[in-house]
Amino acid sequence: MAQGRGLKHSLIGRSVSIAMAVILGGLGPFVFPISKPAVAQSAGRYDPMAPRRGRAEPKIEVPLNTEFGGLPDTPGVEDVYYTCSGCHSLAIVKQQRLTDARWDYTLRWMIEVQKMPEPDGGTKQRILDYLKRHFSSER
Repeated sequence: MAQGRGLKHSLIGRSVSIAMAVILGGLGPFVFPISKPAVAQSAGRYDPMAPRRGRAEPKIEVPLNTEFGGLPDTPGVEDVYYTCSGCHSLAIVKQQRLTDARWDYTLRWMIEVQKMPEPDGGTKQRILDYLKRHFSSER
């Protein structure tokens, strides 16, 4: 009797597994459109993977400074390098995409809560300008 129950549960489990594979496999192209070409916006359907239409801002390539941790080589790179890398990896800085207001808050939080030495006014502004220019979610 116990052996029959085990076989029944095993068959049900396999049936459920097969059904899930068919369902997920059947939905795969809809969830993850890999080989399907991008649908044009004018066709009446929205495709988030299609290139945006309209006026796009030209992307300006900025060389990276290998002496300063691979940060973009623009004014403020030295201030950011020496201020930020003293406490944590520059990878943390480079991966952020904070809003401009969040960058203001984050620097204030590091100074007030984490007891980071406060940079003088000019240096602090250069750091914030640099972080917002290169690592903002608003650009």
